Amino acid sequence: MFTGIVEEIGEVTAVREDADVVVFTIRAGTVTSDARHGDSIAVNGVCLTVVDPEGSTDGTFSVELMPETLKRSSLGAVVPGTKVNLERAVPVNGRLGGHIVQGHVDGVATLLSRSPGERTDELRFSLVPDLARYVVEKGSITVDGVSLTVAGVTDDSFTVALIPTTLSHTTLGMRRPGDTVNLEVDVVAKYVERLTAGYRGAPSAHEEAGAL
Repeated sequence: MFTGIVEEIGEVTAVREDADVVVFTIRAGTVTSDARHGDSIAVNGVCLTVVDPEGSTDGTFSVELMPETLKRSSLGAVVPGTKVNLERAVPVNGRLGGHIVQGHVDGVATLLSRSPGERTDELRFSLVPDLARYVVEKGSITVDGVSLTVAGVTDDSFTVALIPTTLSHTTLGMRRPGDTVNLEVDVVAKYVERLTAGYRGAPSAHEEAGAL
């Protein structure tokens, strides 16, 4: 589990295909300090597993991505030199500084507009109907691994306001209109929908998907 509090920005130094998976090598200073084989690290909000047999020994770590991960997230567009948000899995006795984040991407969105303020920026992202019902004003959403509070929402978009720390310590400070990002909606909302579907007399999203 993660909290959506990005620890650092890393850089992808290599992308290579190995049979039916793609391997990223990522350089970072903080998350590699104790990276071990099998550890979970969120890369732009996607939970990935460190595959280096000896863990990190040179300030880099490697992760493997299946075709499904590349298809369902923005990581399919990553090339050497791409900057990515990184967060290690939170320890049981750690602080929940953001909100509960699983690292399971629900979909991708496009940055529609950026409105700079004196010290803060307001970003507006697209929102597909399948996810819109889980997004509420003042609720939580994860964008490229960053826990954010929804400032406003419509049927097809939502906005967030970024403080100076978020702008300088995550890749969201570099995003431009047209860029794609990973979204993870609040898992609590999905569980509530699932548990109350029978009382409401309507199928949950899971049941709808199974009927197709």
